[in-house]
Amino acid sequence: MAKELIINKTFNETRVALIENGEILEYLLDRDGPGGEKRPLVGNIYKGRVVRVLPGMQSAFVDIGHEKAAFLYVDDAYIPTLEEQRDYLLAKEKSEENTPSPGEIIPDEMSTFTESVMSFQRKTTIDQCLKEGDEVLIQVAKEPISTKGPRVTKHITLPGRHIVFMPFIEHTGVSRRIENEEERLRLKDLLDSIRPEGKGIIARTVAEGQSYKILKGDFNMLVRIWKDILKKAEKVRAPNLVYSDLTFIQRVLRDITDEDVDSIVVDCQETYREVERFMLKYLPTMKGKIKLYSEDTPIFEHFGIEIEIERGISNKIFLRSGGSINIDQTEALVSIDVNTGKFVGKKTLEDTILKTNLEAVKEIAYQMRLRNCGGIIIIDFIDMEKEEHRQAVYQALLEALKKDRAKTNVLHISSLGLVEMTRKRTRETLTRVLCERCTYCEGTGTVKTAQTVCYDIMREILKIVKKGQGQKIFIYAHPEVSSFLCSEDFDIIERIEELYQKNLILRAENSYHIEQYEIYSDEG
Repeated sequence: MAKELIINKTFNETRVALIENGEILEYLLDRDGPGGEKRPLVGNIYKGRVVRVLPGMQSAFVDIGHEKAAFLYVDDAYIPTLEEQRDYLLAKEKSEENTPSPGEIIPDEMSTFTESVMSFQRKTTIDQCLKEGDEVLIQVAKEPISTKGPRVTKHITLPGRHIVFMPFIEHTGVSRRIENEEERLRLKDLLDSIRPEGKGIIARTVAEGQSYKILKGDFNMLVRIWKDILKKAEKVRAPNLVYSDLTFIQRVLRDITDEDVDSIVVDCQETYREVERFMLKYLPTMKGKIKLYSEDTPIFEHFGIEIEIERGISNKIFLRSGGSINIDQTEALVSIDVNTGKFVGKKTLEDTILKTNLEAVKEIAYQMRLRNCGGIIIIDFIDMEKEEHRQAVYQALLEALKKDRAKTNVLHISSLGLVEMTRKRTRETLTRVLCERCTYCEGTGTVKTAQTVCYDIMREILKIVKKGQGQKIFIYAHPEVSSFLCSEDFDIIERIEELYQKNLILRAENSYHIEQYEIYSDEG
């Protein structure tokens, strides 16, 4: 089936889904903040002011003009000298430690080169890099997530259509997704001829097959943008935004739209014109692929995207075979549990388990992309006794993750049947964007039963009566709890009245939480 980019605009919300064979490859959402406030987006460049340096954490907080201060780690605060960068490259060539292991998933365009240089014999501390009051030019690397502010870096990168320009890092790189070795060498030679000394360029996946003229034009445009950024940074006072990346729609077209996209379907006339203008200027080969959707059925509903989003915020996902996977997200990690459910198989138990695990692998990889799961992820597959079955599931997981644009690192299946992996997190998960903490259970996912609350109340009453406080004791509780206290099955109230010669008076309060209650005597 065709690969399609579906764009839905509803007032101040824009949703984008890249779909193929009915499966969402990418799902992105953009909303204006309260009062139209714009969030600090990945790629934005600010002139910020250091408000606090934390030597114990080797990090600093930087005011960029938003509600939450940005977090700057020492590896992102220190820019290595050219000598340090070149020393690292020499050491890398001599060492085999940098060769990816079979289980490692290589990131796409954004090279880990700068991170590696920073950790290479680094002796600089945060208080040597920064002090409070310093004004620094920084770029948002991770958007605010949950209660955390944005993470920022001094390692500026400017992405174009075909290349990424790095003004502070001397490096030539080619996207790992370009697998043809001859093409990789051709691109590297072209970039080396374009790149000035002391600067860095990375060829993006869409650079494959492009000419020197195209790449050089892309580079010249990014250099002009960088010069404008430096000029503006000199004129403004911190904190201030000095460069805003493209609009949300334009970034989508630049970053996730390629020649494989057969059509771009838009349900808003204004957005249609914006897409058309961008395509005409930067993606002329895709002219004629833009369509304006005008049917009565909402566009996301028509393409089956709404139901996939609902699955993406559900804890339990059912597999076609009858098995299921449970996905639970916590502050520390994401846990995924695979179950056979109703699936009983047709052959042996081992074959049933293997088939369920293999089916779960595809759904897990899909759900991680859709939900934008990040950080530490633990997958609990159904236990497999045969080593070849464990290896088959592991290899299937690596293969399924090749579609993922986010950087992932996967360890082998442990003896307990667990897979430990990480997935790079740059923005909020789908659940946190679309949902909020339950105000009733306060995010725990559970509440005490009425019976449990009744026994809590009894213990509090016993504390009062044993002190001899008052003749009447008033109890205010949730109606369900009050009803349980008065039921025939729960005869403790009468027993307390008889034993301690007290009068217990119950009152049901509809506004109370089921765990909430108040107890006091007529003596206070």
